[in-house]
Amino acid sequence: MFTGIITDMGEVVGVDRHDGGARFEIRTAYNLSGVDLGASIAHSGCCLTVVSKTDDRFTVDVSNETLSLTTLSQWELGQKINLERALKVGDELGGHIVAGHVDGVGELISVKSDGDSYRLKIRVPRPLHRYIAPKGSIALDGISLTVNEVEDDVFGVNIIPHTWTYTTLSQIGEGGKLNLEIDLMARYAARWRETV
Repeated sequence: MFTGIITDMGEVVGVDRHDGGARFEIRTAYNLSGVDLGASIAHSGCCLTVVSKTDDRFTVDVSNETLSLTTLSQWELGQKINLERALKVGDELGGHIVAGHVDGVGELISVKSDGDSYRLKIRVPRPLHRYIAPKGSIALDGISLTVNEVEDDVFGVNIIPHTWTYTTLSQIGEGGKLNLEIDLMARYAARWRETV
């Protein structure tokens, strides 16, 4: 489990695509002596397992299933990605509960400055739009955000300067793709309603 509070921007420094999926090598500022092999780290919202590490980089294996449902299939050398280590009992829950299970890929359709902040509009693939509500939570590329407004399959968020500077959102232009994870409570509430 994660909180959606990004603690490092890593860089993809190795890419090995093969029939069974892919292996990525990630450079990080994390002190990897405290990261065990088998540890979970969220990579732009996608929970992946550390399979090897050195002083400042680690590798993860990605299945074809994950590549087909996320933006990871587009990762290239030099790409920056949002990183968050797994939540520990007793840690501050600054965002919202994020599982690291990407539900779909959204499209950034507009970016507008609003004072010191930025307003983003994102189009969501159907039927995920049913799970997004004003003032609800959503994770975009692993970042915990509050939904401002929803109109059909488009929703808006406001990005404060800190988030704009210390995550990859400032590097994604209009038409760019973002990993989406809907709020767990919305997912279960919708499932309960479907089965009543």
